[in-house]
Amino acid sequence: MLFAAGLVLLLLGVLSGAILVLAPLGLTGATAGAALWILFPLFTIAGYLLAAMPARTVALSWLTRGSGIVLLLLALAAAVALVLQSSSLLDSRGDSLSLWYVLAVGLVLGSTGVATFRKGTPDAI
Repeated sequence: MLFAAGLVLLLLGVLSGAILVLAPLGLTGATAGAALWILFPLFTIAGYLLAAMPARTVALSWLTRGSGIVLLLLALAAAVALVLQSSSLLDSRGDSLSLWYVLAVGLVLGSTGVATFRKGTPDAI
């Protein structure tokens, strides 16, 4: 149950980050309110920790790598959006501060997750 609840929170955290990226680009009807700024890192970290608690070593390793990759991809999407906005190739519908925020949080959490992945770890602790 903890694993499932953790995955749901982790997905909600990533969804919050995706909305923070898509809203300033006008690609969604959603707005990036203050709650999303708080929920993106909070749900991502809390969801990972809840899912990691009951996980065995190998499952934990793959959970860490998978969440790290998703967060890095989200950070890269924010970086691409920033470049496209600053070169006027893409119209912006608001402030680009949320893109910078997702870029910073996604790079820190995502690179940490990918860097700590260990392939071939033993199955039992």
